[in-house]
Amino acid sequence: MIIEGKEYEFQMDGRVFHCALDITMNYIGGKWKTVVLWYLRKEAKRFSELKRHIPEITEKMLSIQLKQLEKDGIVSRKVYAEVPPKVEYCLTEEGKSLIPLLEEMASWGRNKGNKSGKMIETDTKK
Repeated sequence: MIIEGKEYEFQMDGRVFHCALDITMNYIGGKWKTVVLWYLRKEAKRFSELKRHIPEITEKMLSIQLKQLEKDGIVSRKVYAEVPPKVEYCLTEEGKSLIPLLEEMASWGRNKGNKSGKMIETDTKK
């Protein structure tokens, strides 16, 4: 990246990032991570709740995304000592710092969707 005519890069975790946005996308990029974070932004959710909110994602992919987000310190996983076991996922403080970004991205998407398409109500009783 170039700041005031000087070229800079970030070196982090053994990688070189040439742009600050590249760092952000390293953590939340891809098809599913931002969607998972969106559904965790207000409250903790169980795996099955997330799966219900994101029906197009496979269980394997949801599991992979949650593990990566947990590894990156954006999501935390809490296991309750119950039978059957209860596991909830929620945003960490670092994850919560992404909420304004997610809300701006969602706002842009709503505006684009309203401009170029139409919003329709779906059957939530499935």
